[in-house]
Amino acid sequence: MKLTFSPASPFARKVRIAAIELGLIDKIELVPATVAPGQANDEYSKITPLKKLPVLILNHGDVILDSYVIVEYLNELGGGRLIPGYGPRRWKVKTDHSLLNGMLDSMLLCRYEKMTRPHGSAWPAWYDDHWNRAWTGMARFENQPEVLNGPFDIAQIGLVCVLGYADFRFADCGWRKAYPKLDAFYQKMQERPSVKISAPPAA
Repeated sequence: MKLTFSPASPFARKVRIAAIELGLIDKIELVPATVAPGQANDEYSKITPLKKLPVLILNHGDVILDSYVIVEYLNELGGGRLIPGYGPRRWKVKTDHSLLNGMLDSMLLCRYEKMTRPHGSAWPAWYDDHWNRAWTGMARFENQPEVLNGPFDIAQIGLVCVLGYADFRFADCGWRKAYPKLDAFYQKMQERPSVKISAPPAA
């Protein structure tokens, strides 16, 4: 299998953490890819018209899109427990992950707004709205001990990726001071090899 990725992508990091945890990382070839707003990448668009990272390309050529769907596939392939199979906890974990994925989407848009928006066309209220979605999302997880102290699953992986991306791209945002329980959670997660190995490069 091949996984298109960038070391800076929190979505690709999610898949890499899952693959390591499931013992599948050695079966996956990491293929660097570059995508950016306003920049064409015709070759990558042939793989996915959405031009998003990551994509999993199976050995027979089929393509699996979306980081969550890729993790779900790997979880099934590896017989893992990253996604509960049934019952109320399954829907809670999937809902928590959807919130975390949306937070990452908003953080990525904030990054693009600051880095790629043409001079003079910035929309501060739009930026603030998206950042507030991520920030208030952190506040919600600060008060969810069942997530912070629960089993390692797709929700915890998603939270690791959110906090890691905040450190990587928004180092001065102050999330550690504002959310000490999230800080303690993230520090504890640093003990996992999958989290250490997949950390983004120094900004």
